[in-house]
Amino acid sequence: MSLIRRIERAQKAAEAQAAEAMTPVPYEGVRRAVSIGREQQLRDVRDALQRDVIASSHELFSAVDGDELHARIGGIVDRMLAANSFAVTREERLRLIDEVVAEVTGLGPLEPLLRDDTITEIMVNGPNQIYIERKGKISRVDTSFMGDEHVLRIIDRIIAPLGRRIDQSSPRVDARLADGSRVNAIIEPLSLIGPVITIRKFAARPFTVEDLIRFGTASPDMFEFLRCCVEARLNIFISGGTGSGKTTTLNVVSSFIPEGERIVTIEDAAELQLRQEHVVTLEARPPNLEGLGEITTRDLLRNALHMRPDRIIVGECRGGEALDMVQAMTVGQEGSLSTGHANSAPDMLRRLETMILMAGYEMPLRTIREQIASAVDLIVHTARLKDGTRKVMNITEVYGVEDDVILTQDIFAFEQTGVDENGKIVGELRPTGERPTFMPKFAASGIELPPGEFGIPPESPEHPVKARVGKGRSIGIDAGPNARRRLDFGLGTAHVAGGMVYASSVGPVVPESGHVVSDLFNEQAHQCMANLKALLEREGSTLDRIVWANWALRDAIDFEHFQDEWVKWFGGTAPMGQGVIMPPAHRRAGFRVSLGVIAQI
Repeated sequence: MSLIRRIERAQKAAEAQAAEAMTPVPYEGVRRAVSIGREQQLRDVRDALQRDVIASSHELFSAVDGDELHARIGGIVDRMLAANSFAVTREERLRLIDEVVAEVTGLGPLEPLLRDDTITEIMVNGPNQIYIERKGKISRVDTSFMGDEHVLRIIDRIIAPLGRRIDQSSPRVDARLADGSRVNAIIEPLSLIGPVITIRKFAARPFTVEDLIRFGTASPDMFEFLRCCVEARLNIFISGGTGSGKTTTLNVVSSFIPEGERIVTIEDAAELQLRQEHVVTLEARPPNLEGLGEITTRDLLRNALHMRPDRIIVGECRGGEALDMVQAMTVGQEGSLSTGHANSAPDMLRRLETMILMAGYEMPLRTIREQIASAVDLIVHTARLKDGTRKVMNITEVYGVEDDVILTQDIFAFEQTGVDENGKIVGELRPTGERPTFMPKFAASGIELPPGEFGIPPESPEHPVKARVGKGRSIGIDAGPNARRRLDFGLGTAHVAGGMVYASSVGPVVPESGHVVSDLFNEQAHQCMANLKALLEREGSTLDRIVWANWALRDAIDFEHFQDEWVKWFGGTAPMGQGVIMPPAHRRAGFRVSLGVIAQI
């Protein structure tokens, strides 16, 4: 049958139905509405139209364009109102037409909510409850669906263009709308209240730094500080609870990445709105109807390493992909960004540990923490406060690991100063008085900081900068006031008395640079022995005149490896010695071994 013929038949069917509707018998819903108010009357009229007109006329509506569709539905609405002697204003008539059009071509009752730019979240709890979030506050709206089937029809309309499905065998789905808004739907048997839809709306225009400053998310100085961190290629995680503004903050922070760099973004459902030109966007894919063809975030992250990225941005780390993200941050993709759910910056680190364990590899917790501490430089923690505002609460540095504990320090922290007359929380993100250990990297990257350096205190003997402990990536040689002290530390000290040399604190420090030679134990052990030999010869002794030795190891499992290195330096029998617990100062310096001996002059 030709398309014209189908249209003609559909038109005749619609006309016959309209003629039948002209009978003086009113809709039952309209009769009942007389006693319960104008809005209820209009709602009953709309429901009647949806039940008796739309469901039987899809073939007609699908064959026309937008203007003709509006005209035809307008005619049907007019005939229905006239048949039931129901008078409406011009605005009410147009609203009825728009609602019917939205049901035919859009998302039904959700359409006006999606068009409202002040709404940031839409939550459908079954057919009879629809909630929205506006300015951080949740409220219920006076609209509803006709039933579970109505909600399911709207869900299918959302996911069908994406090739996804939802049914009893696969009762949950993640998707996105054409404007990028994120959608999650869940149905029976997982949901006991009927189909549930949650839509995280995206602004038609991506938020900028100026927008977030106007919202009070953070101050101009703090965003300038983050810009310097991004340009210096620090690895950054943005943490926070649900709805705290992580993705929005990530979008803004990613805008600081210089043009000309190749950026690869990886997400479950594409949400990021990067402004750079050279961006490759990858999106995970769920399994098909046969349960095959799934492509996970982790699969995409591994593939991204073969795409020559300058930066990798993972929309959110939720599982085993955290291991690949951390490894990518330490093997060349410096300056990468990601987000994660957490209540604080320390909680974000603990969640990373858990997610790495979810990767399925059996690794010691110490190794995991060393990987995290080496990879992550900065955590930006966001939160939604009681007044509904979203703010950056902490900017926290990860500067190393000691005694199997990841070391952190807040560089900036939000300080509440009061509540204004409108109930809004008043406060400011202020410097904590700690100077980041990565400050030399700004100079090494050619970044000029503004006068005052964002309120960060200058380096001074009264406020010494914490040492970077166990960070696997170099930030350049420190030339500050403490450089000489660190150069001497770890090369050992010697005292001569009674014809004997007493040497101690001989560590794996390279004399020329003052830095630990490496994180590898074998290289540290070799450097320790070279430094011990040089120290004894300077004091008039030699290795073969050692009469007693002690060695401090950070991990007992390294004992055999140290013994292998120890005996290599002696022609005959190696001198006796014993192991001791490594001092805290040596641990903080990143040592895995240090030596002390007594030798004859």
